[in-house]
Amino acid sequence: MPNPSRLRAAALTATALLLSAALTACGDDNKDEDLTDQKLSWKDCPAPSQAEGGGNAPSALPNGGQWQCATLKAPLDWAKPKGDTIGIALIRAKASGPQNRRIGSLIFNFGGPGGSGVTTLPAFGQDYATLRTRFDLVSFDPRGVGRSAPVKCEDDQQLDAYFQQDATPDDTAERTTYLDNTKDFNSACEHNSKRVLPHVRTTDAARDMDLMRQVLGDAKLYYFGISYGTELGGVYAHLFPRHVGRAVFDAVVDPTQNAEQGALGQAEGFQLALDNFAKDCTSKTEDCPLGDTPQAVKDRIATFLRDLDRKPIPGIFPRQLTQTAATNGIAQALYSKDFWEYLTEGLQEAYSGNGRILMALSDSMNGRNENGEYSNITAANVSINCADDKARYTADYVQKKLPAFRAASPLFGDFLAWSMVSCTDWAVPGASDHPDVSAPGSAPILVVGNTGDPATPYEGARKMVDALGKGVGVELTYKGQGHGAYDSKNKCVQSAVNGYLLDGKVPPAGTVCS
Repeated sequence: MPNPSRLRAAALTATALLLSAALTACGDDNKDEDLTDQKLSWKDCPAPSQAEGGGNAPSALPNGGQWQCATLKAPLDWAKPKGDTIGIALIRAKASGPQNRRIGSLIFNFGGPGGSGVTTLPAFGQDYATLRTRFDLVSFDPRGVGRSAPVKCEDDQQLDAYFQQDATPDDTAERTTYLDNTKDFNSACEHNSKRVLPHVRTTDAARDMDLMRQVLGDAKLYYFGISYGTELGGVYAHLFPRHVGRAVFDAVVDPTQNAEQGALGQAEGFQLALDNFAKDCTSKTEDCPLGDTPQAVKDRIATFLRDLDRKPIPGIFPRQLTQTAATNGIAQALYSKDFWEYLTEGLQEAYSGNGRILMALSDSMNGRNENGEYSNITAANVSINCADDKARYTADYVQKKLPAFRAASPLFGDFLAWSMVSCTDWAVPGASDHPDVSAPGSAPILVVGNTGDPATPYEGARKMVDALGKGVGVELTYKGQGHGAYDSKNKCVQSAVNGYLLDGKVPPAGTVCS
């Protein structure tokens, strides 16, 4: 089961399969071509592909302009830069201010790994309107994602079954079934995407970004990374420290942790977010419909999940809300305080036998739309994580670690512990225990940590600052809730980030916003 806390909510049809085949094999020989000299052909954006999540083409920009899309040609294998190529899908909104005030392109990665930047940037574009006054806003589908040589694993019907399975096995039979399902998923990835799987590491995506920088015409990289995007940004800074212009890391991944430590930290982070949700519900002037005290709220959720393990309830027809789907849906709602009201309503309905809202939240986490079609976010997430992470955990090892995970989170501990076997049968060896982000000689990087972040716990920001090296990382703390800080609309955070990116004003290290 892919680790849900590494997915940022954002099954390919025959069309997408053809697209995947075309992109992964668009490898006419590249021996005589310098990819840094390529010219991008910007056009109005099409509707997102199924691999990107489907839906409508992005709406017009507030000033009447249009989002524009293009495809960057990059080496399939960076060890063979003159070999076969793939296409990296890009999107941009041109700077809204005077041309003589334009700084360059500001490249976004919104996390995952596996999230489509081509669909996410337009969805949140208005949040970055101030930054657009001096930057072209640019994002992309990293390799393996969306339109960029998308990894294909199981089809929609198979994924429905995969996400319905019991991801917290209680006995030998359930454990065998879970491990067999995980192995089948991984085998499908190898069968359908064998050529791409060795080339979706974060180091590959970082090299794509440096090519992107050059083709976009920027001497330095201006970058805004969120969640996994902070890891990608850190790897870029390590590989190309002298190419870093101004960069912001928000919702920071701890670069010092291996996969097990990361999962354990996320168990603690989601438990903290659940604690804060329960306190918020019971502290309001009106009665909390979920319980009289924070502990009562959490106890009732735990009892409800245990009951679902024995007997699921109706979800979104014809699917049942299982314990796994409900846990997944609760985790999704904890990503943002804006979702807490939906979590309250979803739990109320579920306690009465209707799992519709929690199922919809779970579907959002898994990239499933209302038509039953899946984006490739899960396939890409697993593929990138397994290509990056060296560790391969056995079921026996996970069993021994369950007490520690349960201590970290009675609710999410088992779920996150068992997610560690996702890469056990993976076809491609993992690169390292954790990424190297040391970046001596880099320009300052603003590192923003949120004390209430469930998916990337606050402590990771300090670890990132230390790992980047002396004089590089500048820490800013936001005392808030949810995943990330800038999109919280906190004026203090936005002022600090905008001041740095737009004017080069580095806030004092240790600045605290609340």
